Amino acid sequence: MIFRTERGDLEKSVNSYFSIFNMIRLLKKLILLFVLIIALNQQSFSQITDDTNFSIYYASPRKYTIADVQISGIKYLDKTVLVQLSGLLPGQEIEIPGEAITNAINKMWQQGLFSDVRITATKVVDNQIWLDIYLQERPRLSDINFYGVNKSEQDDITEKVLLLKGSQITDNQIINAEKAIKNLFLAKGFLNTEVTILQRDDTTTNNSVILDINVDKKEKVKVNDVIINGNKEIADRVLERAMKKTNAKELKNFFRTKKFLQEEYEKDKVNLIDKYNEKGFRDAIIVDDSIYQVEVGRKNKPRVNVEIEIDEGNKYYFGDIKWVGNTVYSSEHLNNVLGIEKGEVFNHSILEKQLFDNDIGLNNLYLNEGYLFFDLQPIEVSIDNDTINYEMRMREGKQATIDRVLITGNTKTHEHVARREIRTYPGDLFNKSAIIRSVRELSQLGHFDPEAINPDVRPKPEDGTVDIEYQLEEKANDQIELSGGFGAGMFVGSVGLKFANFSMRNFFNKEAWRPLPTGDGQTLSLRYQTSGRYYRTVSLSFVEPWLGGKKPNSFSLSLSHTRINYSANKYYQTYSPYGSYGGYSPYGYGGYSPYGYGGYSPYGNYGYGGYSPYGYGYGGYDPYGYGGYPQYQYNYGAEDDDEANDQIWETTAIAMGYGYRLSFPDDYFTVYHELSLEHYLLRNMGSYFYFLADENGQVNGTFNNFSLKTAFGRNSIDNPLYSRSGSQFSLTLKATPPFSLMSGQNSTSADLTNKEKYKWIEYHKWLFKGQVFNPLSRNLNLVLRTSAEVGFLGYYDANRPSPFEGFIVCGSGMSGYNMYGTDYVALRGYRDFSLSPSTGSKMYSKFTMEMRYPITLKPSATIYALTFLEGGNADVNFQNYNPFKLYRS
Repeated sequence: MIFRTERGDLEKSVNSYFSIFNMIRLLKKLILLFVLIIALNQQSFSQITDDTNFSIYYASPRKYTIADVQISGIKYLDKTVLVQLSGLLPGQEIEIPGEAITNAINKMWQQGLFSDVRITATKVVDNQIWLDIYLQERPRLSDINFYGVNKSEQDDITEKVLLLKGSQITDNQIINAEKAIKNLFLAKGFLNTEVTILQRDDTTTNNSVILDINVDKKEKVKVNDVIINGNKEIADRVLERAMKKTNAKELKNFFRTKKFLQEEYEKDKVNLIDKYNEKGFRDAIIVDDSIYQVEVGRKNKPRVNVEIEIDEGNKYYFGDIKWVGNTVYSSEHLNNVLGIEKGEVFNHSILEKQLFDNDIGLNNLYLNEGYLFFDLQPIEVSIDNDTINYEMRMREGKQATIDRVLITGNTKTHEHVARREIRTYPGDLFNKSAIIRSVRELSQLGHFDPEAINPDVRPKPEDGTVDIEYQLEEKANDQIELSGGFGAGMFVGSVGLKFANFSMRNFFNKEAWRPLPTGDGQTLSLRYQTSGRYYRTVSLSFVEPWLGGKKPNSFSLSLSHTRINYSANKYYQTYSPYGSYGGYSPYGYGGYSPYGYGGYSPYGNYGYGGYSPYGYGYGGYDPYGYGGYPQYQYNYGAEDDDEANDQIWETTAIAMGYGYRLSFPDDYFTVYHELSLEHYLLRNMGSYFYFLADENGQVNGTFNNFSLKTAFGRNSIDNPLYSRSGSQFSLTLKATPPFSLMSGQNSTSADLTNKEKYKWIEYHKWLFKGQVFNPLSRNLNLVLRTSAEVGFLGYYDANRPSPFEGFIVCGSGMSGYNMYGTDYVALRGYRDFSLSPSTGSKMYSKFTMEMRYPITLKPSATIYALTFLEGGNADVNFQNYNPFKLYRS
């Protein structure tokens, strides 16, 4: 007896062969026909073959007890599991024919693992029956070959289709795979992709097949034209711009994609209706749309036309807006906050934004006053012709009080460091803006990933309180520098350590050294840089952001020492982009002198020009006194250790700063004061600092720069690493005491040497910097940064200008060392020192616009792409400075 079900169709047939003593041929055919008719009405859909010499009567099923069940035909599957799966178990009583056999066959087919299923009665004794379930396994996938696609596309297909080697292959899987591959390339703009999957036997492995996937992507299809019909109130160009990703191949769409992507097209249809809704056409619908292929050009390239039929409907306007349930604020005040007047064009998105999404909208008005359980429902109460009247039904609820403020995720930073930046306190009323400000302050610390900071607000309506949990994620912000570079004929190596979350109070706590005491938010930096005998510098700094721990008053202390031996460099050159000195100059570079000194100079009685054994002055007229040819000087320095005649520059500096936060005009404002002393030691430096030279043309001695710096600033940017919104402004004044006025020295006196005159440098230095960040996309990723900088170096005595503290504009703005006590200002696109002399300019300005887009904002690396427009200028003389003459890049 055999029960058999064919998977291909639902029609089941039953053939029965009975052994009867010498029946006549006609009677046998009639009985067979009778059995077939009965079997077609059975639910078993089984084919029964009797090889056991017993009769099966479908009109009167008989009960049997299963004596044993065997599985045959399989090689790789577990027979015990298959018996359990069939539901036919030894000792079980079943009817034949009946549902038990039918269900067993159906269960096997449902697995999708077999190409043939048969159940056979191998033995029958009285009411006991022995069954055999024959299963023919489908072939397994041994390998896949791809044709017509590259490696990345193969990976995409493998990920989408999920054809796994070793799995069994069905016809349905192959059909679904073809559809999935077509859809994959359809989403990429390949509308005419053809896919064929061929299955062939693997001759090296039994019951295995190889799939050959052939993909013919054809050419990527672009949009030829977008045709919009039915629009009378809104112009085609406005609607076409609303479709951001479905654009015709026209010059105006040069920077926009022209590929046709079905998924993006569906989004653009929504954008189209949204544009109508913004203009007051709330009933606008797309009646019909069609996409059809066309061939364009001499090469008959495939393109698609997109045709959309629109029913604009009527234009609507805002009518009366009434408030129901408001007790805290008057209806007049709420209308002012809403900012929508009667008669304005209806725009549902504007209404939603003003109610719920605007920072100064109505929802935030209540949330910032503690009404966390506030609820508002805008209801359309009537439509009079083209006017929509609203009723704003609200439930203000009670003010919520903050119960607990929790901080989690600070595995390294001590809790008090994070908690002191938070603006929400237990017992205070709930305030949404305070939460936003807290997130911003936590981001500014630099200890946590700004993208991962999550304030979890947990309302507790039962007692009118709320818990707030600030979920943080630590990021590594300590820095270890180990670098080296070769340039200007020398190698410069650097090693530095910056601990941005240091804990000085645990410095003597042995248990806190893991490997360093950390967690208090202090910054400790140590850096050493050298190129051997030529250059070396060492610096140490410490910053405490909360001096005393009660207020955000910062304290900083820094020490540094730099030494440059120009004679120790075996090969260097000095270059003057202005050429050598000659002719007339307001700086006194002119005239004839055996030493090249002559004319009038504000730096002293010594002007450089004419003929000089020092190489200054190749004639020509220049308003700066620079003329002739550029001047180079090569020096193959001494190789011995005797530094008596070496050109040496040394700087020792100490600075101490104190900063604090203001409460007026708002607490984004800060003030910072810094007192610093820089001690310069120059030896044999006449060729560099000619304006400080003595009568022998040399510069030897010490010079001091004692100054007080005050910086007044405001910083409201949201993220210090990748800012999306906010601004940053600062106005800085750095000034020295007017030593010449205090001492009564006459700067023009012939008896006063340059060494005496500049022993204490005097100046006042002004610097303004500002930058603003504006998001240009809804997801806030595309950001526009605009910035401006202006700097000015002034003096108290026109005859005693400062030889240091100038501005060097141009180039990268980066320098391995600061030789002349100057500020480096980057101006991209220009060589170093091409706009400013090596000793610095007295005045500069710089303006920048940048478009930024993030590539990765992971804590380990913040990378973004940018494009920029930039311009700037600098001059050594304020009178000659032209702010409208900008060097653009």
